[in-house]
Amino acid sequence: MLRSLLKRSAARKRNGKAERGVCCIFKDTLEFILAVSESSHPREFVGLLTAERTAEGGEVISDVIILPGTRSSSFSASFRRDMLPLGVRFVGTAHSHPKPQAMRPSPQDLQMFAQTGQRHIITFFPYGEDCWRCYDALGREKQLKVVERK
Repeated sequence: MLRSLLKRSAARKRNGKAERGVCCIFKDTLEFILAVSESSHPREFVGLLTAERTAEGGEVISDVIILPGTRSSSFSASFRRDMLPLGVRFVGTAHSHPKPQAMRPSPQDLQMFAQTGQRHIITFFPYGEDCWRCYDALGREKQLKVVERK
């Protein structure tokens, strides 16, 4: 699966088609993710991210969908794929890690990332405004600009 994603990405670059993709997140959406992460502590939280198109052709993460049947514990969180709503396009996931040293994706996170979009946010204790990181589907850290909703 990861090899397939790498091949598609390389093919796009060779063809000169740069994907603009997800470039930023609304500040209130990030604040919601951090608040839900904190309120779920010491259990993990997981949600799916949706995005809106920008005037420049990119996408901004705008909403978090928490699916019914989501399970969480102090070491993992998962959602039921059969509960995914039809007709909704997800650009990634958001989930929390209750330990401050756990800001990197786990092997299980990487499996989920490869199946659920291009941008993934991990929050970590103590869930302050800088207690989050964004990763791509391969687990590489990515910059995500925080913007105000207009």
